[in-house]
Amino acid sequence: MADGTLTLRELNRALLDRQFLVQRQGTTAPEMIEELGGLQAQAAPGPYVGLWTRLEGYDRADLAQRIADRAVVKAAWLRGTLHLVTAEDYRRHRATLQPMLTAAYQDIAKRRQPDVAVADVVAAAREHLAEAPRTFAELSAFLSGRWPDDDVGTMRHAVRMHLPIVQVPVDKGWSFPAQPRFALADDWLGAEVPVESDDPDAALDALDRLVERYLRAFGPAGVTDVQTWSGLPGVAESLERLRPSLATFKAGRTELFDLPDAPRPDPDTPVPPRFLPEFDNVLLSHRKRTRIVADEHRKQVYLPALRVAPTVLIDGFVGGTWKVTTKRGEAVLEVVPFGRLARVDRDVLADEGERLVRFMEPDAKSHVVRV
Repeated sequence: MADGTLTLRELNRALLDRQFLVQRQGTTAPEMIEELGGLQAQAAPGPYVGLWTRLEGYDRADLAQRIADRAVVKAAWLRGTLHLVTAEDYRRHRATLQPMLTAAYQDIAKRRQPDVAVADVVAAAREHLAEAPRTFAELSAFLSGRWPDDDVGTMRHAVRMHLPIVQVPVDKGWSFPAQPRFALADDWLGAEVPVESDDPDAALDALDRLVERYLRAFGPAGVTDVQTWSGLPGVAESLERLRPSLATFKAGRTELFDLPDAPRPDPDTPVPPRFLPEFDNVLLSHRKRTRIVADEHRKQVYLPALRVAPTVLIDGFVGGTWKVTTKRGEAVLEVVPFGRLARVDRDVLADEGERLVRFMEPDAKSHVVRV
């Protein structure tokens, strides 16, 4: 039996509380990254801004050092997209995510070249990367030399989805260049990163722990929400295994699951304006996203070529977009709201925006915020 019906604002406040967007926290970057289940990282500044908006007094040099120390890695993760995750989480959950990564490869291969000898390609790539980290351009040249008649894009994707590899950081900018080198995760972390489990019961338990991790960061949520976030099969069965230990709710006709002791704040809990980076997972981790993005604003948030705009939250919901540009030494952060803003929200955005533009462009000669 469901424990009750949740309103849109109740779902919104639960999500924001668990995403640490109601009040900044004083924890460490790795602890925050684990709490969030990883940080989406297609845009290199994104994880830095995502931590800045959630952590009290955050210094971007801290994350750079964690990456350099190999406590945090950048690799293909949820939905086959690039994420920053802790090294411990990467080793713990990489095998659990392999079915999703395999399916992502097969979806590409059936449209390009279904008959690539995946095992041979992956084995050759492993040997090549064991010699030294390589860029994907270098890896592509190597694979084309071995299999000149095969589609190099399909072979490259086979490596990315089947072989645990991580990006090698640099000591400047946002830690990762536009054309990074890749290393074997086993070598980079100094420990084996499994890609499958030989114990079926352990594999199911690992999936259940990952589903619980999702609920802790994004719940209450339904089956299709967990699938949207993870891309994994077997989610419905996992939630059924976990049902005796979970609370259940309704939102319309949809059954939602949650951890019994997870926070579900009062729907009138005040939430200050917040800046979110491109691709923030809070905007990508539910099938229906109205708990944070109104339907009339979807086209301004979810852009062509699968891009997700950097956004601002007003009263807990996406209320505009932002961008930073630099010209002749002046760094400008521009906020474009979707509607008229209250004076108090404009003032907070101006104050937060100035701190953010200084965080992102510390070497600029001047910093300007325009709302």
